[in-house]
Amino acid sequence: MQWQIDFGNPLLYLAVLLMMHLYTGLFITAHDAMHGTVAPNKSINNFVGFLSTLLYASFWYPKLYTKHHQHHNHVHTDTDPDYHNGGFFSWYVRFIRNYLSLWQIVVMAAVFNILKIWIPQQNLLLFWVAPSLLSTLQLFYFGTYLPHKGEHDNKHQSRSLPRNHFFAFITCYFFGYHYEHHDAPWLPWWKLWTAKEK
Repeated sequence: MQWQIDFGNPLLYLAVLLMMHLYTGLFITAHDAMHGTVAPNKSINNFVGFLSTLLYASFWYPKLYTKHHQHHNHVHTDTDPDYHNGGFFSWYVRFIRNYLSLWQIVVMAAVFNILKIWIPQQNLLLFWVAPSLLSTLQLFYFGTYLPHKGEHDNKHQSRSLPRNHFFAFITCYFFGYHYEHHDAPWLPWWKLWTAKEK
């Protein structure tokens, strides 16, 4: 976070992409906690879920937990908080509005201004704000939009990306294997590829 910014250095862009991928992984960890797959001990599992959502963007874990299970129970319906019968942009805006709260914005603004005491603002914007915002697009596009857009002829109303484990990992920690996730929600992210192999 103290790195001297040089926009001519290609490592800068690689660092932003790496941070984006790690932010996505932080949310995937919270998601796995919602399915009880982080730790066999429920208290530890929920603590990791709380911590992950808090660090990701000051999300309230119980709210996300409820909405995520609503998605699983009512997938591709009007009561599915992750579904929208519209184009990419309108769906993304609805998705963000459905999860974002004024409380989060206030907390994140306060944290940003406190961190500016020790970290240059440009670094905060490049290595904290930009990666976290970009990761929402990554999670939405590969973990919600592509798997659930259009009509489906299966019980989970979802599709999976073609089997390419490297691409599936770098895009969304295997959550492009979305039918498999809905079919076996007890599988943690790092085991989803095994379901796709079957």
